[in-house]
Amino acid sequence: MRNWNWIKIGILAVVAVALIAIFLFTDVRGSWDYVLGKRTEKVLAMVLTGAAIALSTIVFQTITNNKILTPSIIGLDQLYMLIQTVLVFAFGATLTSTSKSINFFISIGLMIMFVGVLYKIIFKREGNNIYFLLLVGIIFGTLFQSLSTFMQVLIDPNEFMMIQDKMFASFNNINGDLLLLSAIVILLTSLYFIRYFKYLDVLSLGKEQAINLGVDFDKIVKRLLVVVAILISVSTALVGPITFLGLLVVNVTYQLFKTFRHSFLIFGSILISIISLVGGQFIVERVFTFSTTLSVIVNFIGGVYFIYLLLKQRKA
Repeated sequence: MRNWNWIKIGILAVVAVALIAIFLFTDVRGSWDYVLGKRTEKVLAMVLTGAAIALSTIVFQTITNNKILTPSIIGLDQLYMLIQTVLVFAFGATLTSTSKSINFFISIGLMIMFVGVLYKIIFKREGNNIYFLLLVGIIFGTLFQSLSTFMQVLIDPNEFMMIQDKMFASFNNINGDLLLLSAIVILLTSLYFIRYFKYLDVLSLGKEQAINLGVDFDKIVKRLLVVVAILISVSTALVGPITFLGLLVVNVTYQLFKTFRHSFLIFGSILISIISLVGGQFIVERVFTFSTTLSVIVNFIGGVYFIYLLLKQRKA
């Protein structure tokens, strides 16, 4: 069974590389250096985003022991939109669009700060658990969304168009400097995560079983939640929110691999995520000719799949 899972990983890797090659070299016109440079930036953004979202969703579902939850339930997507709305509301669209690096750092810093404060307040009190964190996250997410909507009604319609662009993830205008910064942050976060990777298989058994097996549950969960927050913050600040991508690719991974071993689940979900993003972006550009965005397609399919999972669990 283990060898068969590695074969599946190999097949997914071949499919991912093939799709990337097709995306890079199909219908190249004009200057090869310019076209391949732009497409390479898109591919790198999709690889980084796909890997960050897949890894964070796998970890989040493991520590919550729930396969239909995603990190967006904490309210990070809504906080990102609130940050973008406040920046446009306070400084105008011109300053926000010309200072992408500042916008990037502000978005990441505030999202990580929010999660850090949330964790500290909740876990400081004895008896609070991860589910209380999720409840508070949902409440804050609703608050952030309401504040964003209120300010969006007040701003100039032309500036609202800029905010509307931020509502959907886009790989068409990737900033090379932000791409490098994102890659460095994701790499460092992944290196930090490796030391806690060995606990995931045990954490998937549940809190009581993990504690009985000698795992310091609260400490490990806090560290892993920080990893999740950083990965989601970076991917969201780089390309925008893709709410249902993690839910979609991770549950497809569960169906494909049928194992509890996270060594297979993580690699499998990252490859499936990359395949989904690269293949989806290719369809958006070649079939729909940019008449829609990738995030709209992903959220539509993911939303339908989410309803299917809810109905499936209800029947079970």
